[in-house]
Amino acid sequence: MCPSFMVTREEEHSTRGRANALRAVMTGVLPAAELTSPRMHAVMDLCISCKACKAECPSGVDMARLKLEFQARYHEAHGVGLRSRLFGHAAALNRLGGGWRAPLTRAALGSAAARRRLGITTERPLPTPARQSFAAWWRATGRHGERGEPALVLLIDPFTDALQPEVGVAAVEFFRAAGLGVRPVWADDGRPFLSKGLLPQARRAAERTVAALEPAVAAGLPVVGLEPSSLLTLRDEFLYLLPDDERVAALAAAARTFEEFVAERAAAGELAVRFREQPRRILLHGHCHQKALVGTEPARRALGLLPGAVVEEVDSGCCGMAGSFGYEAEHYVVSMQMAERRLLPAVRAAGAGTLIVAAGISCREQIAHGSGRTALHPAQVLAGAVRNSTQRR
Repeated sequence: MCPSFMVTREEEHSTRGRANALRAVMTGVLPAAELTSPRMHAVMDLCISCKACKAECPSGVDMARLKLEFQARYHEAHGVGLRSRLFGHAAALNRLGGGWRAPLTRAALGSAAARRRLGITTERPLPTPARQSFAAWWRATGRHGERGEPALVLLIDPFTDALQPEVGVAAVEFFRAAGLGVRPVWADDGRPFLSKGLLPQARRAAERTVAALEPAVAAGLPVVGLEPSSLLTLRDEFLYLLPDDERVAALAAAARTFEEFVAERAAAGELAVRFREQPRRILLHGHCHQKALVGTEPARRALGLLPGAVVEEVDSGCCGMAGSFGYEAEHYVVSMQMAERRLLPAVRAAGAGTLIVAAGISCREQIAHGSGRTALHPAQVLAGAVRNSTQRR
């Protein structure tokens, strides 16, 4: 269940061990000061907030939420480190580092000395912003292809926008091929803030996102997201970050992952798209939050729309990246050990003609780093298979 426990086999790195440590403080077995002690930090450190325990634990322990609350209190006691601030503000930094600044950003991120000072591993490359963001593509090209009223809102998260805009472009092209108009909405859902326990910043990001999406939700449009961790934040963390906001429940009900939306439309006979006959083996890796909150069946059904496709899912847990976790120097080895349990061997064993598919950007980065294979988002696979499609693979 817990990816770090599967690697270390230490009780304190299991969900039970972490829960018992917190319970010991809350029940007075340990002094209250231990809640924010370095020892408690070590117990919580390898929790990667994958949410597997929320879905699989018989007691329904939500360790991801407990870690978030722990981190917030730890920061109150000890302050927020520079690395946590940088990773927490990753969305803004990616936006500022794109466009004409991209070469400078790549040079800066390639500095081993700077990485060592920040505690960022030099063993793997950091993702760098694209020369043209999705926003720039939309302004220059994308918006001119819209005709009529939109059928859906496409949630453009900061990572799709700045790091892998080709995923957003593929989604737009696929929906247009299916006769569905798209209205992109850019929103920073605050996922990096949540991963670092920066609760005030995460709450403000949630408020901005809810406000940005409120008109579309009120108009009855589904909100479709490409990055599972971003889209599912709207359905999970927003509900307790903004518990008294009635708009949040409406947004959660309207929010769909790309795969969910496609599978639901296809099942209802409302997906007017024709695919080329191109039998392929597809190896699918599910994102942790995707597996915990919605399952991978929608992804399997969406990819199964391709004529002749054989979809096989890797029986793996977390890929080991967990956002910034795999970039942190002290976590790099554990991150790779998590990936080497099942994911990377399965990818390496897949034939050259097999498509490797993963919806999460962190998952795709880990696969590329650990195996040298390029993993595609489901939107890229479906767009590339549309008959008469010009989408590049």
